[in-house]
Amino acid sequence: MSSPKQQFLDAYDREHAITLRVLRAFPPDQADLRPTPKCRSAREIAWTFVLERGLGTRVLNDEFATRPPTGKPQQPPAAWGDLVSAFEKAHADYREVVRLYSDAELAQTVKFFTAPKTMGDWRRLDFAWFLLHDEIHHRGQLSVYVRAAGGKVPSIYGPSGDEPWT
Repeated sequence: MSSPKQQFLDAYDREHAITLRVLRAFPPDQADLRPTPKCRSAREIAWTFVLERGLGTRVLNDEFATRPPTGKPQQPPAAWGDLVSAFEKAHADYREVVRLYSDAELAQTVKFFTAPKTMGDWRRLDFAWFLLHDEIHHRGQLSVYVRAAGGKVPSIYGPSGDEPWT
């Protein structure tokens, strides 16, 4: 039986590979696609994957125990390929941060928001899972954008209209 940390890392790597397929399927010249004015652009959604790795590192290192997050996030690169490369690097960096924590350390609590403007306790591993689930959610959004942008939606958890399993 794998440790809780190894179970997370296995799922993290598996989901990363799927997200990477969706990112690579997106037509780069459509990065500013925004289905409605209220929606974020494809570039902004994809950049969330990168930003969350940095946030995850800061939370796991308990940087918000003494001060809440401040400042504006870094803006995404103009080129889609650079964004995808940044995602691959952020994935590897964050994976290494998680890998270096012991299972006992991953069971310890750190500070992050539990409600708007309310800091509370999160177990490190629970926060890592939270970010992974948020990636999956945003990947689903981006997969819809792939189709709207004229791309071919890859298989995610099963066949797609563009990638059947026949």
